[in-house]
Amino acid sequence: MSITLDIEEHRAHLIGVGYRMTGSLADAEDAVQEAWFRLSRLSDQQRAAILDPRGWLTTVVARLCLDRLRSAAVRRESYLGPWLPEPLVSTSEADDPLAVLVRDEDVRMAAMVVLDRLSPPQRVAFVLHDALALPYAEISQVLSCTVAAARQHASRARRVVAEAPPPPRAEPADQRRALTDLADALRRGDLRALVSLLHPDAVFISDSGGMTPAARRTVAGAEKIARLLLGLRERYGASLMENWAAVLVNGEHGYRSGGQGDAPEAVTSMTVRDGRIAALYSVLSPAKLSRAIPRTLRRASNVVVD
Repeated sequence: MSITLDIEEHRAHLIGVGYRMTGSLADAEDAVQEAWFRLSRLSDQQRAAILDPRGWLTTVVARLCLDRLRSAAVRRESYLGPWLPEPLVSTSEADDPLAVLVRDEDVRMAAMVVLDRLSPPQRVAFVLHDALALPYAEISQVLSCTVAAARQHASRARRVVAEAPPPPRAEPADQRRALTDLADALRRGDLRALVSLLHPDAVFISDSGGMTPAARRTVAGAEKIARLLLGLRERYGASLMENWAAVLVNGEHGYRSGGQGDAPEAVTSMTVRDGRIAALYSVLSPAKLSRAIPRTLRRASNVVVD
């Protein structure tokens, strides 16, 4: 068995597993690299005994991600404010090295936010069972618990997800239309137009990682969100829109703004429902953006997504 061939053959799958579990591409890539290292340290006899390399690597990545999830949960206790996954940013599917992940895995920001409500064991059990169809016997080994406990973790996760399921992915044309209209209304400072673009029950969630100014709580309601957006426009002026660029965020249409003058850099993704914007997820955390935004995009301005 070729170690290099095995890890490369399954890399996209494993990164998808790691990202869904941790919400961090960096953590996912680290977990995959560590899984490869552990595989490489096995003797030839031990490697020959692995009948399902993909399954073996998946469980190793899952254990590593469980450790990262628990560490992240401890870190978040000292941070006041919403927490969003690290965005996957590109200007088109063609130039996205993770195009397969974004297309084939349900890693839309809305879906990832729902997963973030789960405890570490619940999240691991849910992803492994409901997304990857791993049996509970294997999941119990990852979680170091009984089969019954693993089943219970997945069941509780399923209930949490069912209570607030993300809306289905909107058609690309509807996403582009909403994005174009939003940008136009922001440039004109048109409150009425912004309110009409937003769903009455829309939410705005921003994650600064405690490193830049951002709303510490979820903002709910079309008018409140519209006034917040116009308030940011008034506060930062032209610098907010000078570097504005349409991008794909986790496979859906969104935009990059700021990064010029006093305006903090942000990547914002959207959820569109019934033709209106139902959610805006804005990531301002410099640590997350430094990994998420490609260098070529940092030099781009006013990019239009095809």
